[in-house]
Amino acid sequence: MEVRVHGKNMHVGDKVRALALDKMAHAGRIFDDATAADVEFVVRQNPRIAGRYLVEITCRVHGHTVRVEGVGDDDRSALDVAVDKFERQLRRLKERMIQRTRKASNKDLNAPGEATDEHDYIDRAIVRTKRFAMRPMTSEEAVLEMEMLGHDFFFFLNAESGDHCVLYHRNDGSLGLIEPQ
Repeated sequence: MEVRVHGKNMHVGDKVRALALDKMAHAGRIFDDATAADVEFVVRQNPRIAGRYLVEITCRVHGHTVRVEGVGDDDRSALDVAVDKFERQLRRLKERMIQRTRKASNKDLNAPGEATDEHDYIDRAIVRTKRFAMRPMTSEEAVLEMEMLGHDFFFFLNAESGDHCVLYHRNDGSLGLIEPQ
């Protein structure tokens, strides 16, 4: 697995970089087809925030994007938290994929497109625009993708109906699906 380690508002030292590479190589043993991972260290300047250091790990694995964040008082503890979450997400994804192949007759997984441009606008209404290719997927695949990204909602193209749908978390903890009429 190719791992890119970089810092935002900070310089990542050689020891921390080597530690991050070692931990990501250890986590990469769960999936053989993980091609590249991005490990970003961020120092938050606000002294009121409990964990000043934030580590964000983003990786494309088997057509899915896995993204986790870890927060800590120093860069090593934040890295430990993020790598633990990352390994947990990878194991969870692998278990779900194994269960899916045992139950479903359609064994190929639909990969969502990669996010491309993001534009920052001065207007207060729209602050960011994302563009990505949408591939048809079932509701179950959309649930998996939403949980792997850690988002509260997910916009997808329904493979059964051919309509654009929105999957979201409800206040009671269940999931909701919005379909056009």
